[in-house]
Amino acid sequence: MGSYEENYLDKRPQHLCHMCGKCCRVVTTSTPYAQLKSMAESGDKGATDFLSLFEPYPSIEAARNVDADVVDNIISRLKNDGKFDENNITFYGCRFLQDNNLCSRYETRLDLCKHCPSTPWSIVPPNCGFEGWLFWQREEIKQKIRKSKEELLELKILRMKTIDKEVLKKIDAVEHKIQKSIDFYKKYGSENW
Repeated sequence: MGSYEENYLDKRPQHLCHMCGKCCRVVTTSTPYAQLKSMAESGDKGATDFLSLFEPYPSIEAARNVDADVVDNIISRLKNDGKFDENNITFYGCRFLQDNNLCSRYETRLDLCKHCPSTPWSIVPPNCGFEGWLFWQREEIKQKIRKSKEELLELKILRMKTIDKEVLKKIDAVEHKIQKSIDFYKKYGSENW
């Protein structure tokens, strides 16, 4: 399926960004704040980078006061996915976002910022320029997974017709590789595509 950069980052049309600053003003992660702090203390680069950029809001309401649409959109999506736990969600704001929605360290911004939105499943603010593009990226991945599932069925049929142990080993290896690519997207529902 190619690398992350080939499949996603290199294709991301940066010109779609409206430069509204919403994705920097109010964000959250799937990792609870206490766990992020612990990860950063243990030297995790991703957690360290994130916490060097973003300050936690003291409450959901404090984040809602900054941008209720973004907060409510994120909570709604998480509830729909069955992943919302009010006790484990923290919203953050970027310390480097200026009043004009520009970054005070744009030229030296971290990869975390350069890669935003980082996956086709990123929850973006309402009316974000990336919404439609992210939808098509998700659909493209779903189509690849559906094709992979068809290939698994073909391998299953081939397995029933094969007695050669070497060929069966190769089938096992290919099946394992295909299943691994399907399992990678399991958290997004790949078992239902």
